[in-house]
Amino acid sequence: MVEEPQSTQAVLARVCACVQAGKSDANTDIPPGSLGQPGVAEWVEMAIERGASPQTILEEALTAGMNAIGKRFAANEVFIPEVLIAARSMHVGLAKLKPLFVEQGMPSRGVLVIGTVLGDLHDIGKNLVGMLFEGAGWKVIDLGVDCPAEKFLAAVAENPGCAVGLSALLTTTMVSMGETVKSIRAQAPQAIILVGGAPVTEAYAREIGASGYAPDPAAAIELLDSLLSDE
Repeated sequence: MVEEPQSTQAVLARVCACVQAGKSDANTDIPPGSLGQPGVAEWVEMAIERGASPQTILEEALTAGMNAIGKRFAANEVFIPEVLIAARSMHVGLAKLKPLFVEQGMPSRGVLVIGTVLGDLHDIGKNLVGMLFEGAGWKVIDLGVDCPAEKFLAAVAENPGCAVGLSALLTTTMVSMGETVKSIRAQAPQAIILVGGAPVTEAYAREIGASGYAPDPAAAIELLDSLLSDE
């Protein structure tokens, strides 16, 4: 039996720890041996019952947990499977909070349009970025993989002021990334465009006219926050 935390802050800490461990709810045996023990779903419900605001739960528990995993991923302490499991558990918590955000009319932090560029079918990195940004309060429009520039241009036109995230996992598709950035710049010169993916570098981002490069999902959130604060 798990001892009930005495303070709301302690409950939030349990949520954060369960996100990092990938413990979605009591019905999951992740980590092994934890079947029947409360997870993100149960601790989020307890935090709500104790009066914690949805924004507090989101920022201090769910997002904090994913940020911690993101930093460990960047340091090669965990790998993609662990990050995906953590993201799944975070989304379980988000599902508990979304009705409360709707009731309160909580504004979105903004819109992020993401997609993998033309010729590239890889989506794990893009999906992780989308999950983390959604958890951080952004509305994410995922265009999928193998996206021509026209698809990004249409999404930018439909969502004025949005930020754009481009992913490429192959050196052969980096050319598509550059062409897409050029097309977006012609249509929306002030758009914030983030790029990422295994072969992409900060130098290449500057070369093609992107706003910045992020090596991992957590860094992408920090970068966008930084770029927005500079505007």
